[in-house]
Amino acid sequence: MAARPPTDSGDRRDPDVFGIAAVDEHLADADLSFPATPEDVVDATGDPEVLCAPNGHGVALSSVLERTGRRRFDSRQDLLDELHEAFEQERRDGVGIVAWLRSLVGA
Repeated sequence: MAARPPTDSGDRRDPDVFGIAAVDEHLADADLSFPATPEDVVDATGDPEVLCAPNGHGVALSSVLERTGRRRFDSRQDLLDELHEAFEQERRDGVGIVAWLRSLVGA
């Protein structure tokens, strides 16, 4: 049985862009220079909720930055590389009965 697509809640996030690709989009619009601290990244991006997977599960960027344990990122690529594993862990943690039920009801 296939999951129903999510209903349009007015949120215009692209469900095909998630994880570090979504963070990269937020960074493109941010006034941020490197090296940067996690606080610099949050301040520059506004701490957006970033999708972890196409199912709509999202997490605040600040939470993912905390998971890295890093206090400084030397470059944009360094930041994205560090966030990759943190997003993968969040994605794995978000897969379960609750995420499955959400996908069924479109929440």
